[in-house]
Amino acid sequence: MTKRGQAPLLRLLLATNNAGKVGEYRQLLRGAPFELLTPADVGVTQAPEETGATLEENALLKARAYARAGGLLALADDSGLFVDALGGEPGVRSARYAGDGASDGQRNAYLLRKLDGVPQARRTARFRCVIAIALPDGLADICQGYVDGRITLEPRGRKGWGYDPVFYLSDLDRTMGELTPFAKNRLSHRGRAARKARALLKVWAEWLNGPSEKRVRG
Repeated sequence: MTKRGQAPLLRLLLATNNAGKVGEYRQLLRGAPFELLTPADVGVTQAPEETGATLEENALLKARAYARAGGLLALADDSGLFVDALGGEPGVRSARYAGDGASDGQRNAYLLRKLDGVPQARRTARFRCVIAIALPDGLADICQGYVDGRITLEPRGRKGWGYDPVFYLSDLDRTMGELTPFAKNRLSHRGRAARKARALLKVWAEWLNGPSEKRVRG
């Protein structure tokens, strides 16, 4: 319920059907002046094809497509694991690295096979996350976050999802898959990008709740 004198709560469409990612964003965007909705909540069933050559292109493509389809401000991200010994692979293809429909376990196993014989000192990698926020008319903002680490010799931990069990953080002597959700959200690439996005969303909320005649593009 909106308190007297407060602006009404706006709606934000999370442009993902990934349950793990939705759960993380509900934690990461806590305090943002928006009601968070999923595509299923607003009847959006068609996901755009991710044809971008970069994380930035894919995040903007998804945010704009979902914003148009849902008629709402939409937030999308694209994340990737960039492994130095593999020339930056899997990068923008992280979700499809082991083929369409592959499970997290299959993607991790494929990555470890690609790194077979590579010593730990050369298994450096980084996670990057780019977040895009867009209106149905295409007006958008982007922000990003990253975290450095190494790829382990075998998966460790059952928390998290994606490549978390093979991404090792030397400062903590833990993989992402061994972290609690709170610790992961504080340290991860998505957590760092989401903190910037949360600040952006407060600016968007002030603008969207302001007089319509002041909504002029800069």
